[in-house]
Amino acid sequence: MNSEILSVSKIKELLNEVPDPEIPVININELGVVRNIEILSEDSVTITITPTYSGCPAMKVFEDDIVSKLQQNGVKTVNIKTVLSPPWTTDWITDEAKVKLKNYGIVPPEKVSSDKNVLLGKEKVLKCPRCDSQNTKMISQFGSTACKALYKCLDCLEPFDYFKCI
Repeated sequence: MNSEILSVSKIKELLNEVPDPEIPVININELGVVRNIEILSEDSVTITITPTYSGCPAMKVFEDDIVSKLQQNGVKTVNIKTVLSPPWTTDWITDEAKVKLKNYGIVPPEKVSSDKNVLLGKEKVLKCPRCDSQNTKMISQFGSTACKALYKCLDCLEPFDYFKCI
């Protein structure tokens, strides 16, 4: 690996350079998709990933980008292993990523993935990521991707996405 000793920390650093293709301000480590890094030999690794939800279209891009990034940096053999259990949760998104999401204009998910308001017919009150108003309304349960809902601020009139708790 370019005269460096292959290590989990070096692989993790490289994976920090692989963005989420749907939200390019956060990387796959911050998103919590990378579950394990296993060094098999001096030029071979297995990366274990978990999809954010069943049928996530970004998974193939994640896989291709991981393989490309690691091979560009001297890892000859990159194995991708996808695991579904335990299922991914928004609780795995790092606090740093949540700040990046808000700065990007997406309301990050809350700490607890067990939001049951929709089951009770209660509307979630969210702060607008642009003006911090709580005078917001959900426009659609699905936003720019299935993992986000579309909201609108009734004060500044700007639409914004909410990264739903899963």
